Amino acid sequence: MTEQSFIQRRSDTWDEFSQLVRGDKNFLKKGAVPFIKCFREITQDLNTAKAHNFDPVIIERLNFLVNEGNQILYSQHVWPFKTFINFILITFPRKVRHHWRGILATSLLFYGAAFFFGFLCVYSEDFSRAVIPYHQLRDIEYMYNPASVHFLTPRNITNDADMFGFYVYNNISIAFRMFAGGIFAGFGSLLFLCLNAVYIGIIAGHLIDSGYAHTFFPFVIAHGAFELTAIIFSAYSGMLLGYRFFITNGLSRSASIKKAGKDALPIIAGSALMLFIAAIIEAFWSSKHLFPIQLRLGAGIFLWVFILLYFLLAGRRNKNEN
Repeated sequence: MTEQSFIQRRSDTWDEFSQLVRGDKNFLKKGAVPFIKCFREITQDLNTAKAHNFDPVIIERLNFLVNEGNQILYSQHVWPFKTFINFILITFPRKVRHHWRGILATSLLFYGAAFFFGFLCVYSEDFSRAVIPYHQLRDIEYMYNPASVHFLTPRNITNDADMFGFYVYNNISIAFRMFAGGIFAGFGSLLFLCLNAVYIGIIAGHLIDSGYAHTFFPFVIAHGAFELTAIIFSAYSGMLLGYRFFITNGLSRSASIKKAGKDALPIIAGSALMLFIAAIIEAFWSSKHLFPIQLRLGAGIFLWVFILLYFLLAGRRNKNEN
């Protein structure tokens, strides 16, 4: 193979590839198949040119084209900011509304169990002690006792940041167990959901019965809007996997579970974001006992209303949205 014949035979492909890599993104998308084909051929051309010791100008041109192709083909792309905003404003709330029946049933189960056991603790002071060890109840009472030494001691920024890391780890681990329990045909998620509901209800009822409602609710009301909602979403996503294990709608069992996992992925991703926000609020706002109770309760009520309106209204295209 002579250098001249090589150039004459391959130059058109080089020119075509050069136009592809220099064009805009839309042009490149339309030429995706030719791009891959040309890139493979030019990579081979570069090896051929080097093997035959062709003119360095040719090798340099081919090397430039290969590098340009590598940048386009193998460069790591971050999640575009626009995609992230679209997920928050459109994808996540729409996916939640699409599953509103199952999520509503999960919410009723969670809050129903929590309120029921909380009611038992308020009207029977011995009930909580019969279920939860006394030393745990004593530690919880100490946390919310306004007479305790730590209660009105402001935390510094370092402590707040440490607690933020702890809250993120704790919240995410709970949500992960909720979702991962779905591998046991959904029963694991259901079990974790009920256990958390019972525990939250008993603790809340015990603190109310102990006279610490005025310190407990201002602390939990703000971050609870995000945290409890995300826990319910995580449990529902796990139970969805279990449901699709039994109800396959004509698909194979593995394909049905795979489809359910893909369907639940936006809800899980949104739940993780909500738990991250909850950790920020809990670390840097909920613990500020020096703020007026009215302000803290008002902020919490605002966030609960905001969450409700967000999932009801965000991302709607029209009245007939599915």
